[in-house]
Amino acid sequence: MLLSQPIKKHVYVPGYFACVLVLALAACSGPGPARLEPVETRRTEKPSDSAIQIQIAAVGDIMLGTDFPKDSLPPDDLNILAKVTPALRQADITFGNLEGVLLDGGEPVKKCQNLSSCYLFRSPTRYAKNLLDAGFDVMSLANNHARDFGEAGRSSSMQALSAAGIHHSGRLGDVASWQVKGVRVAMIAFSPFGNSHDMLDIPRAVELVTELAKSHEIVMVSMHAGGEGLEATRLPFATEFYKGEDRGDSVKFARAMIDAGADLVLGHGPHVPRAMELYKGRLIAYSLGNFCTYWGISVAGIKGLAPILIANLGPNGAFLGGSIVSARQERPDGLVVDERHTAARLIARLTREDFPDTPLLVDAAGNISIGTKPNHHKADK
Repeated sequence: MLLSQPIKKHVYVPGYFACVLVLALAACSGPGPARLEPVETRRTEKPSDSAIQIQIAAVGDIMLGTDFPKDSLPPDDLNILAKVTPALRQADITFGNLEGVLLDGGEPVKKCQNLSSCYLFRSPTRYAKNLLDAGFDVMSLANNHARDFGEAGRSSSMQALSAAGIHHSGRLGDVASWQVKGVRVAMIAFSPFGNSHDMLDIPRAVELVTELAKSHEIVMVSMHAGGEGLEATRLPFATEFYKGEDRGDSVKFARAMIDAGADLVLGHGPHVPRAMELYKGRLIAYSLGNFCTYWGISVAGIKGLAPILIANLGPNGAFLGGSIVSARQERPDGLVVDERHTAARLIARLTREDFPDTPLLVDAAGNISIGTKPNHHKADK
């Protein structure tokens, strides 16, 4: 089991992983030695202060610029995250999905006949500091671009993030585990792509999350799943395919993770926002869309919406409320806050349509609360 390195906001405390998880994943490789501890079941132990809340900021896909196949990096390393950094840094934990690799040089494993229509992303390792400065604490490396430059590229990403003090999960066996306000937190990232924690193998995923839930008060699950593009905003409640690839059944997977002990499921991959659901008192965000994709990924229309989910959790993971900070991408300058709350309004509408019985209430400014009756959404008024 690979444990990511300390982060800037909190003191790192190694997780306590069950032996069945350790034995199953012991063959995995990556930067840094794993520190393994005996099995301890701690889920029932509660922090002494029941008033503790953990605030999590979560966003979707991030690709800060690529130097492959040509230099398409922001000029003079322009800080394209600057205008939304206050929203990201306010949280106890800030999460994002890193598309592409952090790698200096190297050749792609994926071969393309036409590089102009082939999506391969390579950002300099120094960009890990940009993520740190923006407030990120933990990143998913389980997606279809995490291995654009092979496992060597993903290893470089892991090393760059760890050196910056940012946790990560993605490669099979790589799980983030740390402590926030005396609460043990884990994040495990899943995708349907090779050598990652496999979201298509739900029974195995349940085993992994069940073991993490025994030793952590809060378990976060990341999933890179679903179709892509403007037609992918609605959930089909079935297995999705994209260009012949099985992209999983997002609803079936996410609910299975909550049933297994996860407290927050964060989706990304469709490049557009999707609905949210409150399931057994836990929040599922089915897609947070594109967040900051400087080059190569379309940001036209709703693909340019960049919601920032703020979720307040109790010390044992129950969703207490939160908000959606609406931002959008404006090339070439980066992210700007959207005072019209377009992303929040869209997510509110999709939530009404896909989950008419969820008690989540989302108002026109993006505030999220829990109502006493279902189907009482307040957005778009």
